[in-house]
Amino acid sequence: MTGTNSFQDFVKELFTGVGAVQIKRMFGGAGGYADGVMFLLLADDAIYLKADAVLKDELRAEGSGPFIWEPASGPRAGEKVEMGYWRLPDGALDDPDEAARWARKALAVAKEAAAKSKGKPKAPRKR
Repeated sequence: MTGTNSFQDFVKELFTGVGAVQIKRMFGGAGGYADGVMFLLLADDAIYLKADAVLKDELRAEGSGPFIWEPASGPRAGEKVEMGYWRLPDGALDDPDEAARWARKALAVAKEAAAKSKGKPKAPRKR
């Protein structure tokens, strides 16, 4: 359902309290963007928010858990990798005001991370 327009429309409507949200497909899911930064991840019919240590603690207290990526091939095959996104609490799925409150926190985390990465030189591409 992550790739369907109805789920994406639901997500956009749920987060109208943070302004316009754009959804862009990526890999097996999609990313949600606002103000030019990705602040949410859609995967396996779930919504995950960009989180730092403080927001992770708040989300953990609500019973949420992290998005875990398990590469099927390559040098990290079989490894479990936490991607820095945590599931939106279930109670927020039916409450746009609550969803927007969590989204504003995630958007602030994403903006801070983007600002920090702007000053860092990018690693050269391997050919």
